Amino acid sequence: MFLTISTTGTLERPATDLGFLLHKHPDNAQTFSTSHGTAHILYPEASAERCTAALLLEVDPVGLVRRGKGKGRGGAPDSALAQYVNDRPYAASSLLAVALSTVFKSALRGACRAMPERAAAPLPLRIEVPALPARGGAELVHKLFGPLGWDTVEAEPVALDTAFPEWGDSRYVRLVLEGELRLADALNHLYVLLPVLDDAKHYWVAPDEVDKLLRAGDGWLAEHPEQKLITSRYLSRRWGLTRDAMERLELVRLAESDGLEVEDVDNAVDETTDTEEKPVPLAEQRRAAILAALRAADATRVLDLGCGQGQLLQELLKDVRFTDIVGVDVSVRALTVAGRRLRLERLGERQAGRIRLIQGSLAYTDKRLTGYDAAVLSEVVEHVDLPRLPALEYAVFGSARPRTVLVTTPNVEYNVRWESLPAGHVRHGDHRFEWTRQEFRTWAARVAGQYGYGVEFTPIGPDDPEVGPPTQMAVFTQASRTTTKEDTA
Repeated sequence: MFLTISTTGTLERPATDLGFLLHKHPDNAQTFSTSHGTAHILYPEASAERCTAALLLEVDPVGLVRRGKGKGRGGAPDSALAQYVNDRPYAASSLLAVALSTVFKSALRGACRAMPERAAAPLPLRIEVPALPARGGAELVHKLFGPLGWDTVEAEPVALDTAFPEWGDSRYVRLVLEGELRLADALNHLYVLLPVLDDAKHYWVAPDEVDKLLRAGDGWLAEHPEQKLITSRYLSRRWGLTRDAMERLELVRLAESDGLEVEDVDNAVDETTDTEEKPVPLAEQRRAAILAALRAADATRVLDLGCGQGQLLQELLKDVRFTDIVGVDVSVRALTVAGRRLRLERLGERQAGRIRLIQGSLAYTDKRLTGYDAAVLSEVVEHVDLPRLPALEYAVFGSARPRTVLVTTPNVEYNVRWESLPAGHVRHGDHRFEWTRQEFRTWAARVAGQYGYGVEFTPIGPDDPEVGPPTQMAVFTQASRTTTKEDTA
């Protein structure tokens, strides 16, 4: 596999600055090991007027088969012979994309301490790839690279055999790109689109490939007219990952159009799962009340039971007093969204050591949940069928037995204040019930007495003199550590 990157310059701004931007000196031929072969970097020409860097990747076909274990393009697509006799050593593919990310890691990020202003500015670039597999032909090549700011996109079909022109063209093209772009942008275009055009990857596509795609596609993929095709092919047509990537790209597009950060758009979308007239302020008030109660209880090791999409976990992680944070949910989808919200893969070692996400059902006891200072059940109990509620009570209060338990739940009496909520309807379609203030206090008093806790009640949101607050919170504390207070309400 082979590609070249060329630029032009002057005596004042020499083309050999390309060596600084790529972090590879033009006077040296360098060799790097990659996961499937050896990459060589050399400069066929290096002068003030013109400089060309060449990347040559030597693929080990036997090693490719052994690592592939018979799967994918490098494995056994048709026959045993095809494992060893194929185009992988010669045609630009995901193997070359991986080599780009390995050899030009800093350049892909646009990082250059020696010449930051050159890294941030467009350069006159010419990129050539002699043999590029293109499933979709030259037309697709133009559709993919054309909208990205290149002045020239040439995709010359390669004949199957020049001695027999009647055989027609192969699926390979000779790619030439010319234009003034940032070097980092050009490299990221190649990193994403080489495997997209080949329509195959030599390795298993894991969920972290979504993050790689969004990082490399930052600034161009969200608005690309072929976004769906690019995303689907890059993720090997894995439907779940493609949907995830498309949802996140839509958030990027909305954020850019409104001049907001992605997190602001994501929070707004997530919080509107409540049917309250102003769900975001109430959700914030609820989290603030929970955090205040945890601090008052001197809790440092906290369980968020039924953590959902991780909004409360995000707030807990911001406060260094909470040294051991565990989010628990039965939904894998919810935990995936929570992990993305928390950016777990990007946390430093110390931060990552403070938080864990666990899949589990609150209807069963779990030894992993014992020994914590506090547990939070925020808007959880109303999602449990009443006959199964005693199982949750025992799992939390009888088995896990944290020193403090915080339970928040809607106050059904307040529902009459929601103009958008039809009479007799609960706030969420999944709510099995919604309690009045007295029903909640009766339940809490019974649980406290049964498991040896004291309990106090706190309103959350505006406390209406007739119907009470929209959300009610019970603060349970182990009776051995505090004096039980009778509820006089």
